[in-house]
Amino acid sequence: QVQLVESGGGLVQTGGSLRLSCAASGRGVSRLSMAWFRQAPGKERYFVAAASRTGGTSVADSVKGRFTISRDSAKSTVDLQMNTLKPEDTAVYYCAAAETMFGYTYYTTREKYTYWGQGTQVTVSS
Repeated sequence: QVQLVESGGGLVQTGGSLRLSCAASGRGVSRLSMAWFRQAPGKERYFVAAASRTGGTSVADSVKGRFTISRDSAKSTVDLQMNTLKPEDTAVYYCAAAETMFGYTYYTTREKYTYWGQGTQVTVSS
């Protein structure tokens, strides 16, 4: 079983930056692909960014150029650097993880992820 713990959310003004971190622990962490999703009130949970164990990444078009995902496989952590934040980025951000056979694999759909963190609130004020 894998546990995910997020940190780093908060309140920021439009144009500001935040950095989210997620640490994985438990059995199987060496085989994890990890990602970030977000869910605004009344909306579905959407993909934000993903990173494979070998460093491959994918970022949603809606945040491309503003958000960067980074992975430290040795520490089983994944960070999301969010710059130039907009009010529409306001949401609960969830860390997700899935065990993969190949190190280069990552997923962009939530159905592929087995493990989820508790979520961290990000609020961008206008």
